[in-house]
Amino acid sequence: MELRVFTEPYRGAAYAELLRAARHAESCGFTGFFVADHYHPMHHGDGLPGPTDAWTTLAGLARETSTIRLGTLMSSATFRHPGPLAVVAAQVDAMSGGRVELGLGAGWYPLDHSAYGIPFPPPGERFDRLAEQLRVITGLWTTPPGEHFTYEGHHYRLTDSPALPKPVQRPRPPVIVGGRGPRRTPALAAAHADEFNLPFTPPALSADRFARVTAARPDDRPPLVLSISLAVACGRTEADVTRRLALLHEKSRLPPEEPLYGSPAQIVDLIGAYAGLGATRAYIRLRDLADLDHLDLLAAEVAPQLP
Repeated sequence: MELRVFTEPYRGAAYAELLRAARHAESCGFTGFFVADHYHPMHHGDGLPGPTDAWTTLAGLARETSTIRLGTLMSSATFRHPGPLAVVAAQVDAMSGGRVELGLGAGWYPLDHSAYGIPFPPPGERFDRLAEQLRVITGLWTTPPGEHFTYEGHHYRLTDSPALPKPVQRPRPPVIVGGRGPRRTPALAAAHADEFNLPFTPPALSADRFARVTAARPDDRPPLVLSISLAVACGRTEADVTRRLALLHEKSRLPPEEPLYGSPAQIVDLIGAYAGLGATRAYIRLRDLADLDHLDLLAAEVAPQLP
């Protein structure tokens, strides 16, 4: 099981904090550093110093890290038009030397939109837009150099696009689609993505969603990477576990979560249950950007023992 780090700078973070955490995760051996793409806090508190834009952050990290992979969990299809997003992600991919991954979702948090003047259409339209964005972005990236890309959809229309710039990764950067939904999310992931991610989902429900997306995957496509995002409170002592778990139990507007908590050995067993379902990658949420000792512990005593 490959471990990556997942952060939530919308709670209030400065770029310097994120850079410190990303560099530390890289030095510990985590294979990825990913950021949530939100603008409005979901927890109580003043939210200072405010959110950092996900793709601006990734552009900076691309130049100030060396090996760790970088991406979003998830960029919202409501935030950006697909053509400019394809340009931005391709440029950040080049800035990183080919280490970018695009997590793209339909968008779900109303306050992101009302607080910053972003339209928030009904769920059906958001998923329709996501489906078109996936076609547009992957189409732009994979159009051969010298050729043009045209797309005629209900929400987006592109005419004779030069489809530039091209990302460094070929044929394109990996695309991640995720969510707990039982129907459209697995279908979109199976059709367009390289990885399917479940956020904070217990094993029983994860087994169902993994089965759905696997069954929907066309036979001529490579198998999907199955991954899970997890809230974890690990500690060598009960006091350490309690302290870290308290942060995960703060009142929140997030969907219900089931944090994993306990000693390193207990965390190995809990994450291992997802490996038994076919997951090969886990994104561990770093709730406190200053708690880098947590990363040290997970890298030293959990990662080496995972299946």
